[in-house]
Amino acid sequence: MRIELPRCRGTASAGRSARALRQARRDWPAPLRAFVRDESGALSITMIFTSLILVAVGGIGVDLIIAEYKRVNVQNTLDRAVLAAADLEQVLDPDVVVRDYFDKMALDGTLTSVRSQEGLNFKDVTGTADMEVPANFTRLLGQQSYRTGGTAQAVERIANVEISLVLDISGSMVSNNKMANLKTAANTFIDTVLSDENDDLVSVTLVPYSEHVNAGPDVASHFNVDWRHGYSHCLEIDGNQFDSTELDMSVTYEQAQHFQWNYPGYNERSDTVCPRYSYERIRAFSQDAGALKSQISQFQPRAGTSIFLGMKWATAFLSPEHRPLVSAMAAEGDVDSTFANRPADWDDENTLKTIVLMTDGQHDRSYRISDWAYDSSSEVSHWNQYNLWYYLNRHVNSYYHSQFYYQKYNAGMGDGLMDRICDAAKAEGIVIWSIGFEVSDHGADVMRSCASSPAHFYRVDGLEIEDAFYSIARAINQLRLVQ
Repeated sequence: MRIELPRCRGTASAGRSARALRQARRDWPAPLRAFVRDESGALSITMIFTSLILVAVGGIGVDLIIAEYKRVNVQNTLDRAVLAAADLEQVLDPDVVVRDYFDKMALDGTLTSVRSQEGLNFKDVTGTADMEVPANFTRLLGQQSYRTGGTAQAVERIANVEISLVLDISGSMVSNNKMANLKTAANTFIDTVLSDENDDLVSVTLVPYSEHVNAGPDVASHFNVDWRHGYSHCLEIDGNQFDSTELDMSVTYEQAQHFQWNYPGYNERSDTVCPRYSYERIRAFSQDAGALKSQISQFQPRAGTSIFLGMKWATAFLSPEHRPLVSAMAAEGDVDSTFANRPADWDDENTLKTIVLMTDGQHDRSYRISDWAYDSSSEVSHWNQYNLWYYLNRHVNSYYHSQFYYQKYNAGMGDGLMDRICDAAKAEGIVIWSIGFEVSDHGADVMRSCASSPAHFYRVDGLEIEDAFYSIARAINQLRLVQ
């Protein structure tokens, strides 16, 4: 039996239609047949729309670039204007100054406000500006303009400044006119930081040092001290105190011995290990430029070099832990009463604490008389009358000389203590400037390491020391800018 499937008439019809179409195409003219086969323009419409989108995006970009350019121009003008207006030496009204800047830049009508505040030691100026930038390309999309502008604030403030000025008056300062050059440089520094506009804002604590630091009776009387004599007022400070800025007020200090180490051929007694004269004492928290310069004018080169001791006392007078000491000295008339509440707290944003440390040398050995030869009032009096080596060379067999003294410090110990106290000061935010005056490479390295940064260290010779002190004074006086 044969089964026949029904034919699909639709398929047959489609076939006949396709054959008819092909036959018809063969009958078309050649150009028409080529056009039908050509597919090169199939994406033309897509590309047209894509191009229009790219043009629109590019137009938006151009408008935004123009708006940003104008914003930057307005902001830069505003920044310069408020900085000029906030200058404490600017006598014109801040509003006048700022508007003049905008007029000069053809930005009239852009400035919207100028606000200012002034006080004894500060000027605060804030300006705002606003500008409408017309749209170009994006106007076709309905964006007619862009708003731009800016705000700027400038504060010029003479901060309260606490300065410890630490000056080397050791024996090596006698050569090459160094002491005279130091005096001139120090006077320039004092005149610069204690100018009239800094009244009641800047205090200077003068710390002269050689082989020791003479705190003086005004300072030393507030410490617990085992007093042995009244010839001078140096305190021996244990090495464990060089890891912090303050001096421990709870311990009893040993008074430094009063004797002369040098000059074996003469009974010289002016060059004692502890500086003995009143002008070699610490002068704390002063703004009396005349008194400070008068004291410096009397400096004479004496004894060895213990930079670390000068640095220790300098940091102590910047430590808020010693505010009770300064307040007590102010009550007794030994400190300017304006500064009775100093040293300020470490985190006081309105106070700059800084040390200016100067030396012409480096650490050396430092000796003391053996305890057995310095244990009675008569022996203390004896060494006030005799230079140690003058006496030993004339009255003691050389075999026994070494029994009369011992070494308290050597150069390495001095460098180590110096590193520790400088690190402690920097950890508390004290800014340290250091000056190596005709120093060796080793001395320069020690001073550079102590400074807050390499830029805070000056290595100078001769008259250059005055330039260094002036540069530091100007930096300290630099008004703080906040934008």
